[in-house]
Amino acid sequence: MTYTQIALLAVALAVISDGFLTRSRMLLRKSFWTAYAIILPFQLLTNWWLTSRNIVMYSPSAIAGWRIASAPIEDLAFGFALVLGILQLWSYWGRKI
Repeated sequence: MTYTQIALLAVALAVISDGFLTRSRMLLRKSFWTAYAIILPFQLLTNWWLTSRNIVMYSPSAIAGWRIASAPIEDLAFGFALVLGILQLWSYWGRKI
């Protein structure tokens, strides 16, 4: 599997989980999008730092080739899936306690 495929799968799983498994409905909340807007610049800064210094390198055959802040677009997709997944689990587990 390429990083592109894994990132797209991660986004799909996070969205499906949000709507059907945890039923957190994070994607419908203004608070989620506000939190993501705060996290995104730091993700871009970190991705830029790591990839522009060749600390993290990607095989050209494993990514789509589009880059933002010198990091592959897949990093944004994967980061989105991670943020969505963690926030929905936090919300879900908070309701169970």
